[in-house]
Amino acid sequence: MSERHWQTLDEMPIASGAPLGYGQIRAVAEDFQVDEVLGFEADGEGEHVLLHVRKRNTNTQWLAGELARWAGIPPGEVSYAGLKDRHAVTTQWFSLRMPSQTEPDWKGFENDQVEVLAAHRHRRKLRRGALQGNRFQLRIRALNTEPEKLDSRLQHLRNTGMPNYFGEQRFGHGYQNLERSAEVFSRHRRRVSRNLRGLIISAVRSQLFNQVLATRIARGDWNKPIPGDYFMLEGSRSGFTDDREDAERLVRRCQQQDIHPTGPLWGRGRPLLHDQAEALEQETLSPFDEWRNGLEHVGLAQERRALRVCLPDLEWSFEPGDELMLRFFLPAGCYATVLLRELIQIQYPEE
Repeated sequence: MSERHWQTLDEMPIASGAPLGYGQIRAVAEDFQVDEVLGFEADGEGEHVLLHVRKRNTNTQWLAGELARWAGIPPGEVSYAGLKDRHAVTTQWFSLRMPSQTEPDWKGFENDQVEVLAAHRHRRKLRRGALQGNRFQLRIRALNTEPEKLDSRLQHLRNTGMPNYFGEQRFGHGYQNLERSAEVFSRHRRRVSRNLRGLIISAVRSQLFNQVLATRIARGDWNKPIPGDYFMLEGSRSGFTDDREDAERLVRRCQQQDIHPTGPLWGRGRPLLHDQAEALEQETLSPFDEWRNGLEHVGLAQERRALRVCLPDLEWSFEPGDELMLRFFLPAGCYATVLLRELIQIQYPEE
């Protein structure tokens, strides 16, 4: 797109109000801890090995390559459910296809950055996105805020949920995956690698969703039904249009966080909307015809994503030295940094 119509996440509205001060994360890797939750148990037999690994300051893709080298198998035989932050301490699962090979000494693979926690046989390859979610433990240092106001904000988020924005890491450093979208979608597109093409397509699709969510937050109805909405059931990918129930019942169910309004994951097919909801999305996305047409032509199907994420198990504690400890679970595809921006302005050590 020759002229930028899209907004960065910093330019999009915060649902809970202005940040309540500021604080620092990732001063050390242990300040940002993530534990992957698969949501299923290993079979105990099969041609794949499921490895549960704890890593520190380590890139997921690099680690997958090192596991392949240690096991003596091609890199393409190693898979994982999702990428995990490098500047953090994280646990995650890898699957290695080893139908006849004898497993190596996994403990011999360990070093100061990597620890193998468990190894189990499994029948199926671990595919991207095949996880229930992630459990986070974050330490925020140098906290400069009024604890009473922050405590109230946290209680509000636990009771009402947070916007389901895609985080900035979805778009590449400096939003470069959006800046390079013409290389995939314009009539004068360039030949790019398969990996970069996938990243650009994912970024564009995520940005269109964020634009709609930002519009609904600005209107004050991101967590409320409007005529023509398509709703997603809490904890499920199933949904329905608003013509199944009366308006008052839909309002109650949204207040109870039993259902959530949704936004578009753009692709082929008619949007599952009508009335005001359809008109709102059409108006919001009208500057992005090139992106929408491009997503349809690469073969993606129209899907929906909830505009809200529930936070029923959000816990926090204020600790000595102006520190805040946060503990919470997020479903797959949701971002801890989006929760943080609802609280305070985040600073990183290099800043």
